[in-house]
Parts: sequence; structure tokens; C-alpha cells
Amino acid sequence: MPQGGIDADEEPWATALRELQEETGIPPHLVERIAECPERLRYDLPEEWRSRLWGGQWVGQEQDWFLARFIGQDTDVHIATDHPEFRQWRWVDPQLLPDLIVPFKRELYQRLLRVFADYLA
Repeated sequence: MPQGGIDADEEPWATALRELQEETGIPPHLVERIAECPERLRYDLPEEWRSRLWGGQWVGQEQDWFLARFIGQDTDVHIATDHPEFRQWRWVDPQLLPDLIVPFKRELYQRLLRVFADYLA
């Protein structure tokens, strides 16, 4: 679930494609947009993490979320990028995502599954 900040004058979908490519090596032409969450979702960092993450500059994030289909091959995924953010990757059933994410983001992921439920059925 690549994530990142929006650059000045950048649209959310363009940001999603850029972040996906930066973090996984997947080029935009291998991604098909399926749906967009109708509202921005927010999570807050636990109090004890705030001073350790992002230099204490932020307390959480507000995010735009998209559901997309990867139309490439597994060999198109390259997490050994210039600035690697992942050690490994794998495909999982979307319903497992809340159990795999850090606890403070779990509710957000459960909400996303409800928002995109019709597309994931």
C-alpha cells in the first residue's frame, strides 16, 4: 500500500501513480484506476511515536485513496528502487490487510475495505 505526500500543484491520482512507481518500480501504464474513496481518510500517530517519526513534524496523515488494478506481471515489480522503502512484497487477499498493518492504521484499512467492497466482491 504505497503512500506519500502530494507535491505542489499535483493531483491525487498523479501522486498515487508517482508514489507507486517510486516505491515499487511499477510504471503508470501498468495501472488501471478502478475507484476513488469519496473522502479523505485520516489516521493519527500514537502519542509515543510522534517525536520519533518524521522528525516530530506531523502527528498523522490525511490521505486520498484509490483502488487500482495492476495489469502487468510480477516481474514488473522492482522494490529495489533508488530509495527502497520495502524489503519484500507479496500479493494478499484484501481482507487480510487490516491484520497486516500497524495497529494504529487498522481502522482506516477496515474502512477502505467497506468503501471498496462492491469492487472487491
